[in-house]
Amino acid sequence: MFLAACVQLRCTTEVERNLDTVDRLVRRAANAGATLVATPENTAYLGPQFHKVANAEPIDGKILTRLGALANELKIHLLIGSVAEQRTIPHSDSNEVHVDEEKCFNTSVLFGPSGNRLAAYRKIHLFDVDVPGGISVKESDSIVPGSEIVVAEAEPASIGMSICYDLRFGELYRALVEKGAQILSVPSAFTLTTGKDHWHALLRARAIENQCWVIAPAQWGTHDKDGIRKSYGHSLIVDPWGAVVADKGQGEGLCLAEIDLDRVTRTREAIPVKDHRRIGIA
Repeated sequence: MFLAACVQLRCTTEVERNLDTVDRLVRRAANAGATLVATPENTAYLGPQFHKVANAEPIDGKILTRLGALANELKIHLLIGSVAEQRTIPHSDSNEVHVDEEKCFNTSVLFGPSGNRLAAYRKIHLFDVDVPGGISVKESDSIVPGSEIVVAEAEPASIGMSICYDLRFGELYRALVEKGAQILSVPSAFTLTTGKDHWHALLRARAIENQCWVIAPAQWGTHDKDGIRKSYGHSLIVDPWGAVVADKGQGEGLCLAEIDLDRVTRTREAIPVKDHRRIGIA
């Protein structure tokens, strides 16, 4: 058993303010005894633009270096929901590379207690939607999709990594479980329009069908002065039976829950879904 925490943020375009809030809340979670702490998608920046390519840094840039040092100081596993990761492109006629100034990756990173980077996942499914009465977003305008399915080995658990819009693609989570995931991380910035109807239902479904713990830290509130970009909040921790065991609701702050990995084993033994499958992964 160990204690996990979701950090709920209301990020803006003020990067230093966002990171100071992350620092404060991660410390609060660690002081409460959490040894796995997770932050939402867009941990460093969120405004009318989901991702500002000009802010993108290499994976060993100053933002992630600072957050890795925090994990080391507190001796925790720290999952950073996502940051804008700089993308490089090789020149076709030389061995040199140049920085892509038009697009970057949306990348989630897991640090270990020594501050080492255990895993990095680049968001595969991009949020290109036009919701009637809601928001119109085309994430692919600034983001290049990843292609690798990532399960991080983080003592004592195997964590299947995903980001926000990935939640709607159940085949990803099935593939993560096939690779050994016991916990599914779903750091998100779910919009208010979609979140109020879909967030709880989708997270509980992913927990139930995959018989995993789900840890889903979320953004909350209004992120820009014009009130265009609003997030639903309700950071959740869901058990392998599909029960919500922690829900932050609204506001910045934390939700915490004890994670018992034996519940994964017991649930899978009681209802051996994997043994009953008749359709393979495409």
